[in-house]
Amino acid sequence: MHVASRAGNGARGFYNQGVPTFAYTARSADGRRVKGRADGASESAVLGDLAARGLTPIRVEPALAAGPRRRIAVRALAASYRQLSELLHAGVPLLRALRLLGRGKSNPALARAWAAVADAISSGDRLADAMAREPRVFAPVHVAMVRAGERGAFLEQVLARLAGLLEQQADLRGRVLGNLLYPVVLLLVGAGVVVASLVFFVPKFEEYFAKMPELPLATRMLLGTSSLVTGSPWIAAGIAAAAIAACWAAYRSPSIRRAALVRAMRLPFIGPLLSSIAVARFARMLGTLLENGIPMLDALDIARESAGNPILAESIARAAESVRHGEPLGARLAESGLLGDDVVEMISVGESANNLPSVLVRLADTLEARIDRMLAALLKLMEPAMLLVIACVVMFIFIALVVPMMRMSSQL
Repeated sequence: MHVASRAGNGARGFYNQGVPTFAYTARSADGRRVKGRADGASESAVLGDLAARGLTPIRVEPALAAGPRRRIAVRALAASYRQLSELLHAGVPLLRALRLLGRGKSNPALARAWAAVADAISSGDRLADAMAREPRVFAPVHVAMVRAGERGAFLEQVLARLAGLLEQQADLRGRVLGNLLYPVVLLLVGAGVVVASLVFFVPKFEEYFAKMPELPLATRMLLGTSSLVTGSPWIAAGIAAAAIAACWAAYRSPSIRRAALVRAMRLPFIGPLLSSIAVARFARMLGTLLENGIPMLDALDIARESAGNPILAESIARAAESVRHGEPLGARLAESGLLGDDVVEMISVGESANNLPSVLVRLADTLEARIDRMLAALLKLMEPAMLLVIACVVMFIFIALVVPMMRMSSQL
């Protein structure tokens, strides 16, 4: 066994000359985080090799070949986990249950993944190792929870909890998007009205305004914008595409996203909403992982990556280092500024009472209820604000067209 070079691993895919390649994250003896790749016949062999080299494994998973990630609906994956849990609870053998999932017709991509897992199981792999061979479908957190369930002999409960976790995440995402749907539709309708005015209404006044020796600035701006949209549509489309591309590049840039997030966190309503969403996701993920027997440091590492908020992720990383040295979790998490005093107090009490997992899950329920209330209040404020913006734009068009005509009539 040897550590594989990073170059060329993606082109070779999952196997390196017939030997599987695993990506690993580990801690060295001095506490440094080490990432790399290693070849081995199985995950257990790689774990043994890392231990022999004095590294403490945090995560070991098959190296992912280059290629697009399969888009599997979260609810479909949750339903398959729940179905597998119910089949095992009914006494169906694991391999037979996996074969049944692999013959599913509603989601062919998911069925193929379960069929591949069944093939790996029939070859002697454990369920978690087999799922790790399909990283484009099964996330590392799912593999970690299944592995803990296998080791603790409570796989059925783990699969049911995993299904519940995914359903909770889908519900939260659905509620957020559902509450934002109306403002987005309102914005698109307003933009459509403005564009239609520039294309069909404003050009009818150009011939009339051409006879005037001098036009107000607002009128010149309006006519220029209308001429750009109607006379040079490709240029206007290019400007719009460049703006969208610039926004997308800024979204993909970690530094720009972090700077924008820091500014957004200072806004009156947006900041608390973003904080609550990030903390709710982190609390539910960490609580579920701890309930399923994942060690605290490993659970923090997984929950940090799923928080979706770089500021909170940095605080979680610092908290993990403190926990490693025996310090409490709540005090370090409070330094991020995203957790309210009540949240920090609940985490501290949960640590003291040794029931942190259940406290975190209840905390996630509380925060998600708070998010619903905040979204409802934000929506009530956004509706009149967006209507006011649209009214201001329409008023600008009206004034830019009417003022020159009023001047002409006054001169006559």
